[in-house]
Amino acid sequence: MARYTGPKSKIARKLGEPIYGEDKVLSKKNYPPGQHGANRRRKMSEYGTQLREKQKAKYTYGVLERQFRNLFKKASSSKGVTGEVLLQLLEARLDNVVYRLGIARSRAAARQLVLHRHITVNGRVVNIPSYSVVPGELVAVREKSKSLEVIQDSLAGFNHAKYPWIEWDQNVMGGKLIHEPQREDIPENIKEQLIVELYSKQ
Repeated sequence: MARYTGPKSKIARKLGEPIYGEDKVLSKKNYPPGQHGANRRRKMSEYGTQLREKQKAKYTYGVLERQFRNLFKKASSSKGVTGEVLLQLLEARLDNVVYRLGIARSRAAARQLVLHRHITVNGRVVNIPSYSVVPGELVAVREKSKSLEVIQDSLAGFNHAKYPWIEWDQNVMGGKLIHEPQREDIPENIKEQLIVELYSKQ
């Protein structure tokens, strides 16, 4: 499966969540896309509900099927609650950390910054969006990229205090993952237990 590059509003309507940020279309068309979307009233099966939750997580974090499955395997073999560990692993992805730091306005934009070598980890350029950031590592904007308008615009007025597991340092235009986030601190509306139940059947 290739990464989804189609209309974001279509996915938001399909899943019933503004997974790409503030999506005004949901307030106008809060029903699935398609000719008969507004008339669909079928009750979703248990499997369908679980599958939709997995799809929501994948689209939210921009992760492909194989990557997601590998992260789940890692989470299930780790100590702690599998669903919570899964979300922590997703949050630790470099593109997500760049997004949480306010360096980019979306995860897709953060992914582009990473791929185009604008981001460093502990002073070394890393261009792998899936790179797993560990607590204590400094994620920052590369020196020659600090004046980029897209980065400056994203950082303007950004509230760095809203994510308690991340510490921002304006002097280096970067921040550190202080510790793994607690589930209650992660703002995404994802029912991770449904994902665990889905994989337990496979």
